[in-house]
Amino acid sequence: MQGALASRRLDVELVEVETTGDRIQDELIHRLGKTGAFVRALDERVLDGEVDAAVHSMKDMPTEKPADLVVAGVPERAPAGDVLVTAEGHDIDDLPEGAVVGTSSLRRQAQLLNYREDLEVEPLRGNVDTRIEKLLATHLQREHEARVENDKERQEKKGKTDHDEAFDETADEWFEGLTELERQALGRKVETEYDAIVLAEAGLKRSGLTEKVNYERLPRTTFVPAPGQGAIAVTAADAEVIDLIRDKLDHPRTRVETTVERTILAELGGGCIAPVGVHALLQGEHVHVDVQVLSTDGSESIKTSRDLPVGNHAHAAREFAAALRDRGAGQLVEAARKEAEE
Repeated sequence: MQGALASRRLDVELVEVETTGDRIQDELIHRLGKTGAFVRALDERVLDGEVDAAVHSMKDMPTEKPADLVVAGVPERAPAGDVLVTAEGHDIDDLPEGAVVGTSSLRRQAQLLNYREDLEVEPLRGNVDTRIEKLLATHLQREHEARVENDKERQEKKGKTDHDEAFDETADEWFEGLTELERQALGRKVETEYDAIVLAEAGLKRSGLTEKVNYERLPRTTFVPAPGQGAIAVTAADAEVIDLIRDKLDHPRTRVETTVERTILAELGGGCIAPVGVHALLQGEHVHVDVQVLSTDGSESIKTSRDLPVGNHAHAAREFAAALRDRGAGQLVEAARKEAEE
């Protein structure tokens, strides 16, 4: 965002703020005790007048916010879906039975188990680089150990061992060919060996790692993304700043789509404490919406879609949410809330 505003001839100073979600790395988001773990500390700076605006990942934002705070700008959204990242390029259907999949999201956990109940879903926190390093660590460490052992055998038998093309390079030569990410992973100590991890494609793209890892895009109709996923929100309180940011950054299509998604989430009473996926796509005069609400263990799922009129998309989204509640979505959300409070 700093670059986007600077490119529009605005002087921008970046102020980094550590949030509760940043500090607590050993707990899943829905267990942190309140929503907005990555948001509140930044917005408090805005309301106190210490900074002019705050930049958030929209999927981390609570649907409730202080009255004086406004979502001033919603830039064009990055890809909204999730990706499955593996060390060896497997698709989700190719993972072995009982495969261990890492995620920090209750929604992703429920969707994975709903799709394949045999999977073992384990907690995974940290930034994108850290999560990928945790995935790659044990795979790279095993390969390094095998190469070191092969080098020893070659030296002991003076190169007369049967040639194995997989070990054409020595351990040192292999190491020289690793990326910096892989080298960091090789030295990382991990407690869990992951067969795969699930990330937001937008986060992978923003980290510049799409060309450095093996990943599969998970279908958005089966693994419905979190409301607002892939979108950035810029909050502000000062009227002049609000107008300036809206004029420079706001993307009308993304604004409509994310308004629909967050309106449905708010009406269902979800947030990060409940497994709720909502994805909206503007198509001409309608907004096509996919919604999925699950039990935390993935055993129950309510999934449906609807086309909403653009002209009154917020009102239509509230009506859609009411219909979902009548189908039992409200009970699933409430059950998830009680589990989070235990």
